[in-house]
This record gives sequence, structure tokens and C-alpha cells, in this order.
Amino acid sequence: MNASPLFLPCPQGVEALLAEEARALLGPHTSVDAGRGGVFVGGDERAAMRLNLESRLATRVLWPLAEGPYRDEQDLYALARRVPWALWITPAQTLKVDVSARRSPLTSLNFAALRIKDAVCDHLREATGARPSVDTRRPDLPLVLFVGEEQAALYADLSGEPLFKRGWRDDTGEAPLKETLAAAMLAAAGWQGRAEDGPLFDPMCGAGTIAIEAAQLACGIAPGLARRFAFERQAPFKPLAGAWREMQAAARARVHAPAVPVFAGDVSFRMTDFAARNAERAGVRGAIDFKTADALQRSPPIIAGSKGGTMVVNPPYGERIEAKGSTPRGREAAHAAHAPHAAIAREGFEGGGAGAEFFAALASHWKREYAGWTAWVLSPDMKLPSLMRLKESRRVPLWNGPIECRLFRFDLVAGSARG
Repeated sequence: MNASPLFLPCPQGVEALLAEEARALLGPHTSVDAGRGGVFVGGDERAAMRLNLESRLATRVLWPLAEGPYRDEQDLYALARRVPWALWITPAQTLKVDVSARRSPLTSLNFAALRIKDAVCDHLREATGARPSVDTRRPDLPLVLFVGEEQAALYADLSGEPLFKRGWRDDTGEAPLKETLAAAMLAAAGWQGRAEDGPLFDPMCGAGTIAIEAAQLACGIAPGLARRFAFERQAPFKPLAGAWREMQAAARARVHAPAVPVFAGDVSFRMTDFAARNAERAGVRGAIDFKTADALQRSPPIIAGSKGGTMVVNPPYGERIEAKGSTPRGREAAHAAHAPHAAIAREGFEGGGAGAEFFAALASHWKREYAGWTAWVLSPDMKLPSLMRLKESRRVPLWNGPIECRLFRFDLVAGSARG
């Protein structure tokens, strides 16, 4: 049924990693084309189901419906009328239209969404005598319209809720890291949860997202195994219900004991408790060793037969809190939840002071205690290596929501200012 490639949106910086993941999931001969903000993947209904179940990096899986040039909302209506909507939805079901624009001449994206909705309803009214209704919370058929300067593309959203919602997150604390970004950090680090990858440690784990993603990798747990998807309610996938159940059963059957240990901790007892409860819901509480401890004092985890490991760290910084629109008092309260490190880390990203001292002290502690380890640190401050007095061996551009960041790699060597 699918003549055009699926589109997998993702945050900026993740496109190449997602392209590699798609080939790994669907086979090396799969047609994959990485663009800006996403990846086009050749595939059918079964490929779409597998990507929803298995992709750790995609934000959604979108099925192409129609594309073409446009000048105004009437052109968009005509574009949508070309789609055989009765093959996707019945009048008893619901829909929703989201619009994303880049340099579009349209003055109202809400009106553009309304015209797409009108096209669907008019088609079904003519075909059946009735029309579907709109559900903004859990529609059976979520639609996504992309409009550029001259071209428009309309997609069916097969995921429903975005794929970073794995189905286990409840306790978060402030400014939680999205699961897809945590997975991207692990992918950029080349850590896949195999025995040869060595142990994984997050000494500032917050709500535990990095550690939980790592533990699920180490246990072979598919990221979508605990949630539902919009395609399960859509007509083209109803004949494949049996194949979908078999795919889920195969994913459950390959879950195993962790191939490699995962360690995590936070200076805040509250955050460590949040993280442990999230890990319980994710099915990996037994695969993560949690410990409340100060990152400036914690010694490396003791692992028999291992002389090192990989740290993947997202230290707290002020922009993450501010991006949520908190009041100054709310931000102070949020930072206090991670005290003392969040407050001084924030200063470090605002031009020095106690924050610079914190990161310098952290680097000194790592060089004393963690020789042989590799540390990957996500930061919006491009000068973090100089703050830590370490020389990075790699920097990977990633976006944490609206915040441009770099994932720095430091190869830790005892007593060396080079890291």
C-alpha cells in the first residue's frame, strides 16, 4: 500500500544515529535517507509496526498520505481530498490534525488544520452519510501536515503519543530528560548494552532516564513493549493484528538478564527514589544499582574483572528549568531539589563562579578515581572542557528540546590535564 517512504521525525543531531538504527532494525538493504529533523525509510505496514515497537530514537512513525505544491488553504483542502479516507477511518472514529510549518506563507495554521479536517469529513459524509468527530487527546487517526514555502505533505501518525513516552514514566522531578535523547546519548557513545561495552554509570541520574534506557538495552527490552499505538486502531493495520501480537510476543521472549551492569545515583535522596520507582515500572529495577551519593565523592562502582567503564551524564543546568517557563521562585525550588550541585552547576554555565569550581572539582575527582573510564557529558556550554580543565576527544551536537547542546567525550587518565 505504501509507495512513498515512511518518515521518522527526530531531534536535530540525531538523524544519522536514527538512520543507522533503522537499518539495524529493518535490514541493511533498507532504503534510508537522513534529512533535517528526521529520516525517510522505505517500508511497509510490518516495517512501520516494528519501528514503533523497537525504535529508541524516532519521535514518531509517520505514514505518507499526500504531498504536492500549494499556495493557500484551498490547495491544502484539495490535497487532502485525494486521500481515500474510508480506507483509514470510519465515521464512528475520531481524528486530529497537527500542523508544522517552515517558512510557510499561511497566516493561520489553525485554519490550515481545519481545512484538512473538513476534507476528511466531507469525503466520509459523501461516502457513508456520516462524519467522524475530533478528539484532541486520543484520536484514532492523528494526522500531521507539514507546510513549507511551496510544498505540503500530509501524514498519518501511526504512533499516537510520541515515542519518547515509553509507558513507564511517572515520577520525574524537574526538567526530565526525554527518553529518546537519553537513547541518543547512549547511541552516540556507542554503548549498546553488550558485555563488551562494559558497565554504564550515571552519577547524576535525576529521574533515572539514562540508566533506565541503558538497563533496557542491557536486558533486550524493546522500548515500545509497555505501551499502545495509534495504528492498532487504524483500518490498514486491522488485518495485521495477528502479526502484531506475534511481533510483541517475540520481543517479550527475547528479554533476558542484563548482559552488563548499570549503576546510577544522585546527591538527592528524593531523585534517587524517583529513579528507582521509574525503573520498577520499566521492568529494570533489578538491573540498576542505585545509590544516593555526592558525585564529587563517590568512588567508581566495583565490577569484577573490569578496570573501567562508561559514564553518561546530563548534569543539571539552568536553561533546562527555565525552558519550562517557571517563575524565578519556581526555578530556585527546582534547583534546590538537586542541591547543592544544581545551583552551582547553573552558575558554571553563566560565566564561572562556584559552578566553574564544581566542574573543575568533578574533573579532578574523576582523574583521581576513574582512570580508564570514558565520560560523556551533555552540556549547553561549548566551553565546558575548559571549565573542567579537560581536553575532549569528541563533541557531538545534540538538542535538548529548544536548547542546543554538545555531548562531550572525555577519556579519563590519572593526573592528566588532557583527560
